[in-house]
Amino acid sequence: MSSFNRCLSRWCPENNMFVVALSFAYFAKALSGSYMKSTITQLERRFDIPSYLIGVIDGSFEIGNLLVIAFVSYFGAKLHRPKIIALGCVIMSIGTFIIALPHFIIGSYKFETSVRWVVNSTLNPSPCQVGSPTNLTQDDVQLHSSLSLGCEGESNLSLWIYVLLGNVLRGIGETPVQPLGISYIDDFATEENAALYVGCVQTISVVGPVFGYLLGSLCARIYVDIGFVKMETITITPADARWVGAWWLGYLIAGVITLLCAIPFWFLPRSLPRGPEKCTPEQTSFIKGSPLLKHKYPADEHTSFIEMAKDFIPTLRTLLGHPVYLIYLCVTIIQLNSLIGMVTYKPKYIEQHFRQSAAKANFLMGVINIPAVALGMFSGGLLMKRLKLNIMGAARFAFGTSLIGYILSLFFFAVSCENAKVAGVTLSYNSIDTISFDKHSVFTACNSYCSCSASDWDPVCGENGITYVSPCLAGCTSSVGSGKNTVFSNCSCVGVAGNLTARTGQCPHRDDCDRMFPYFLALAVITSFIISLGGTPGYMLLIRCIKPQLKSLALGFHALATRTLAGIPAPIYFGAIIDTTCLKWGQKRCGGIGACRIYNTTSYRIAYLGLTMSLRTISFIICIPGFILLSRQLREEERNAIHSALANGGGGTEPEALRKEEFGISSSSDNSTDRETRL
Repeated sequence: MSSFNRCLSRWCPENNMFVVALSFAYFAKALSGSYMKSTITQLERRFDIPSYLIGVIDGSFEIGNLLVIAFVSYFGAKLHRPKIIALGCVIMSIGTFIIALPHFIIGSYKFETSVRWVVNSTLNPSPCQVGSPTNLTQDDVQLHSSLSLGCEGESNLSLWIYVLLGNVLRGIGETPVQPLGISYIDDFATEENAALYVGCVQTISVVGPVFGYLLGSLCARIYVDIGFVKMETITITPADARWVGAWWLGYLIAGVITLLCAIPFWFLPRSLPRGPEKCTPEQTSFIKGSPLLKHKYPADEHTSFIEMAKDFIPTLRTLLGHPVYLIYLCVTIIQLNSLIGMVTYKPKYIEQHFRQSAAKANFLMGVINIPAVALGMFSGGLLMKRLKLNIMGAARFAFGTSLIGYILSLFFFAVSCENAKVAGVTLSYNSIDTISFDKHSVFTACNSYCSCSASDWDPVCGENGITYVSPCLAGCTSSVGSGKNTVFSNCSCVGVAGNLTARTGQCPHRDDCDRMFPYFLALAVITSFIISLGGTPGYMLLIRCIKPQLKSLALGFHALATRTLAGIPAPIYFGAIIDTTCLKWGQKRCGGIGACRIYNTTSYRIAYLGLTMSLRTISFIICIPGFILLSRQLREEERNAIHSALANGGGGTEPEALRKEEFGISSSSDNSTDRETRL
């Protein structure tokens, strides 16, 4: 046996090179995918679009993947697989660069503000222009004319279309990486090594999202037009609802990394030797005849397309006629809708609900949440091996962990913050009655003599601890200083005796959020870990509940269904529901509704968490008939196995075959043998 291992070691280094390259590709695609999710609020603000359009952009990756997945899976296996993967990485990098392209053609970022700065002066114009809205000064007329001319020169095509198209290209480029990469490893490695290699690749792919969110955190701290503006003139901070970080920088970095990971694939061979080059004939014969290699298929071996087409529909009908598989498919689609919607908007929820900056939200996702998920998936697989769970045991384990996570998630409803105190939006100017925003509620007696715009969002914090939509609506008649140090004075709406001043930016959140946020983080880590424990057993249930000859089709159809019915629609309708909780929309430069500036915290929490929990509740209800059918199926197959063993007249043959298949040695497609497999 030692000589056998020495022979294998002669060709393993070539396979190792491919594994390293594939791990790098997995890392790159995971990094760029998580970075996309970390820039959701940045893209909303930069392109002045609502959350549902961000959902469309996010789902476009799955659309690109679905466009070519069948073509790549079928024809890619018959071509030069490493070069197809290299081409996919190049396409991914091009798509990532296209996402960043609008930054270089859209011009500088101009956020809405009601204060115009005077160069070389410590005294600024009065925010409160006395008069009616129709009584405009000559300067106001000139400003309005310049804005109109700028709008006429703008393209009718929204630039966020480039982001969508780039993400579609990312989806197209990502398609060959997984199916062709894993099949390449499986074809040219022993089963023991193949399992190790795939485990290494999957582990590296978990590291990618950590770095993606950390990159998102870093770029969110940098102002979008860094190097082209004087930072001392910027009146907003990263915690402001108008702040846009250097979102484009992360895409350039991710694009370069993805392009670099394509290089080694161009130099890898189309196929690797399946056996040792300098082994004795006896050793070569032993390796070729080993049951470990019986399942391997040559890269050029194929069935005619007509034969495959004739067999496809009956096979698909058989698969969808399997009641356990069909219920499993429905349950995973519903749970993935819940999971994808939750993960996509979780950083945004942290930003809006707990009033944290995008940089901090992304940092916490990368450092705390993602590692908890990875640890949960690894621990789930380890527990499954230690407990030696069979099919029913795996199903119960996955259901139990999901149910515990569901119960713990209910406590998120109690971990909450109050709405920010914004005059005319969340409370009236007398600070007594809570109200909802409308255009007229921001006007009151204290600012009636000012010519203010209701559409501006340039918040200031009064000395009374209340935020006002703009210094004009706070009734401020003068201001001194510049940038973040601007102080507004004589603010008639502030109403603090002897001190009628206000400063730029929203008022900081009170102690209730400071106390609740650590509890939220701890609860998020625990629930993520517990739910992830059931990920591996649940996936193994999918593999083991069907016949061996249907496994490939079952996995492929499962991937197709979850991408189509969960990956694409979930971000869209989650975003649309979140949009309904907006209290104050921003104003586009050329008119029209922009990105949301402030949400109703209570409504946001109920909508976001309520939709997540409702979907999971439905999935649990569907699980009940699934358990009944699975139990009935296993009992029936156990009886068939016993009858088959008695009919064959051998008491030891059947148990031995079962034990062999349990360890992946037997490649028999016998129905009863496969169903009794222990995981």
